[in-house]
Parts: sequence; C-alpha cells; structure tokens
Amino acid sequence: MEALIGNLCEGGLVEALNTRVYGNGTQTLVLSHGYGSDQSVWHYLLPCLAFYFKVVVFDLAFSPNVNPKFYDPNKYSSSVGFDSYAHDLICILDQLNVTNTVYVGHSMYLNARKYDGGFNKEELNTIFNTMHKNFSAWVRAFAPVAMGVNNSHAIAEFETSLGRMKPEIAFGVAKTVFLSDLRRVLPQVHVPSTIIQSKKDVIVPEFIAYYLKKKLGGHARVRLLKAQGHFPQLTAYSCSYMF
Repeated sequence: MEALIGNLCEGGLVEALNTRVYGNGTQTLVLSHGYGSDQSVWHYLLPCLAFYFKVVVFDLAFSPNVNPKFYDPNKYSSSVGFDSYAHDLICILDQLNVTNTVYVGHSMYLNARKYDGGFNKEELNTIFNTMHKNFSAWVRAFAPVAMGVNNSHAIAEFETSLGRMKPEIAFGVAKTVFLSDLRRVLPQVHVPSTIIQSKKDVIVPEFIAYYLKKKLGGHARVRLLKAQGHFPQLTAYSCSYMF
C-alpha cells in the first residue's frame, strides 16, 4: 500500500479522492469533511465561498465515495492515521500546485482524563458494540444525535452518507477518532487559527473551543455560532456567519 500511495502522489491522488476545485479567487480555501460524511456536506456553502475563494473539496480515504480498496486499515485506523490523512492532503495540494491555503477542517474528538469531551468510556463501549452488532441500527440512532436539531432533511442527508460507509471501515475510523489523544500536538501549531463552534453541541461541548484556544501555540480566536448541533454547515448555513 505504501508503494501505491507513493505512485498516487505522483499524479493519481487527486482523482482517487474525487478532488474538485470551484471558483477563481486568488486565495485558496480547502474544505475537509468529517467522520461519516463526504465533500457534499459543504454543498450549501460552496456557492458563497466560491464567489470569494478558489475552493478545493475532496473525499477523505474513508468516504463511501472512495474505492474501498484504497482504504488500508493499518494506515488510516492506527496511531499514525491522522498523519496519513495529512499526507494525502499534502499530495493533493502539491498536485494542484497550491502553496498557500486556508484550511477548514471538521472536528475530531477526545474524552480523556482531565478532559471531558462528551461521551464517557461506557458510552463509547456501547457505541462500538452497537456498531459491531447492528451497524444500520446504530446509524439511524446516531444521525439525529449528531445533527442536534430537528431538521429531518439534514438528518436524512447525514444518515445516508454515514450508512453508505462499509461497516468495517466506519468502525475502524470511529475508534481512531474517539480514542486518539493529540493534545501534545496543540502547542506545536503556530499558524493563526479560528475555532468555529456551535453554541450547543452534544458531541463537542463549547468549552473545548476555549481549551483549544488556550493550548494552541499560535494566535487563536473562537467564533461561536448561534446554532445547535455538530453540522452547522447543514443546519445553519449562511454567509453572514463568515463575512
């Protein structure tokens, strides 16, 4: 698989991860989706953002839009998983000749000692057991919780995307996301950052935004949205939030 990645970096990763570029702005903006979704999660915001930026969207390796043969669990569902996703993005940007960009990434997760991020160990064990035993039932139950608002269209959109993932891939990525601890990396991040946070999010509580602001090594600010849920790009999409 390492050889395959190397070859893809020479010219095939843009196609493998369904990379698309919109707009003609002088500043490049990269939109990276989160767990259970794909690049279509940004579709409400793209028309607005493409007016101001050159916007790059792509599918992460676990996305149901990507050939599942590309997904290597030893590469993406391990302690080096996040490095592998970062490597993919760097390859894409190199292939697109992008040297300077603004990156917008969806959230990751942590619940550890002295850091109560949401679900506790028992809740996570329940999630993993349910995913393993009945993935479809877990998807139906998790989608409205993640959305956090009574928006049937948005819930259905996320449920469809999450449900299209292969269960074994969804399970491996979930363990990587929920069980990783990258707090040690935060002081090493020196680029200016804006942390965009919904006012109420059961998956990622508000205090985490301020925790990140405090721990990041570079200048950081928090932008609280007057919105609820984990996917404001599907439930509270508005250019007024950004400009």
